[in-house]
Amino acid sequence: MAIVIHGPDEIAKMRVAGQVAAGTLAYVASKLRAGVSTGQIDEWVREDTARRGAEPSQLGYKGFPASVCTSRNEVICHGIPNPKHVLQPGDIVNVDITSNIDGFHGDTSATFQIGEVSDAAKHVTDVCWRCLHAGIEVVRHGARLGDIGAAILEIANKEDCGVVEEFGGHGIGRKMHMPPHVSHVGNAGRGMRLREGMTFTIEPMITIGHPRVVILDDGWTAVTHDGTPTAQFEHTVLVTKTGYELMTKQVEPLPLVCPGEPAAATA
Repeated sequence: MAIVIHGPDEIAKMRVAGQVAAGTLAYVASKLRAGVSTGQIDEWVREDTARRGAEPSQLGYKGFPASVCTSRNEVICHGIPNPKHVLQPGDIVNVDITSNIDGFHGDTSATFQIGEVSDAAKHVTDVCWRCLHAGIEVVRHGARLGDIGAAILEIANKEDCGVVEEFGGHGIGRKMHMPPHVSHVGNAGRGMRLREGMTFTIEPMITIGHPRVVILDDGWTAVTHDGTPTAQFEHTVLVTKTGYELMTKQVEPLPLVCPGEPAAATA
C-alpha cells in the first residue's frame, strides 16, 4: 500500500479526529486514581467517544475485545481492560486511545502515575516523555524517517534505558494502521524522506531493562521479560513544510500524576 499524502480537506478531518482522541484521553485522565479498574477506563472511553460522535477504532480491530489499551507497570502495550485489574498506589498505567470520526482516525496515549511511584517508574516515564518529544522535533518536510528513531535512541541510551523494537509508530488516516512503519530506533539521515501532508504516529515504548518483549497467552498483552516498569507516550503528527503539527495536542496539559487514594464513598 502506498504512503498517503493528505490534502487540505483530509487534513481538516484528521484534525477533528485527533482532537476527539485527545479530548477522550483528557476526560479519562481527569477521572484516574487508585481504586479505578481498567474495565472502568474502557467504559469511560466508550461513553465519551460516543458523546463526541465518534467510534473507538480499537474495538474489534483484528479481534481486540476492548475500546482502549490499558497497559500497567510491566505491560509494554496492548493491555486488555479488565474489571478485576484495579489501579493501586504506585502503579503506572498507559491509556492508548484511537478515535474514528467521519472516516478518519486520531491516535494518542499517555502514561499516568497513580500516587507516589518508584524511582524506576518515575525515571522510565520521564525518559519516555522526552524521547517522544525528541522524535517529534526532528519531523519536517525533507527529513528522513531514521531521524526520528535516532533522536529517540540517543536519549534512551544516555539514560540507560531500552527502546522496544518489535512495535513502532504507523501511518494513520482513513485507516488506523497504514504505511509507513515508524521505528523508534534508527540512523539519522537514513530511510525514506518525509513529505508535507504525511500523517503518522510516534509512540516510543521505553524500558528500564533490556527491551525484550514477551507476549502473554491472550495473544495481545506485551510485557517486559524481567517484569520491570515500562512507559509509552504517543501523538499523531502531521508533516508540514517547516516542521510538524500535533494533531492530538492537548488543550491543557494532562495531569500525569493522579490521586493515590480511592474516591470517597458517597451515601
